[in-house]
Amino acid sequence: MMRYVPSPIPLRYNFVYTATANKSGRMQYHRSQPGQSRERISRTEFITIFNTQSILAVRPIPEKASSVFQLEFYI
Repeated sequence: MMRYVPSPIPLRYNFVYTATANKSGRMQYHRSQPGQSRERISRTEFITIFNTQSILAVRPIPEKASSVFQLEFYI
């Protein structure tokens, strides 16, 4: 089991990108800005951002009943 240790330092970020599994197990990808609603994005866009942007932090999203790895990262 992965452990999440929150940072004691406040984090300034522009976007949060999230990869989560829906009830059927399919992955869904979202982008959100602080204070605004999230927007669904394509898998390709998620992967491109993950591989090309400077990531400030990564947070795993634990799901007890699922073996799917879910995460969100901040840029």
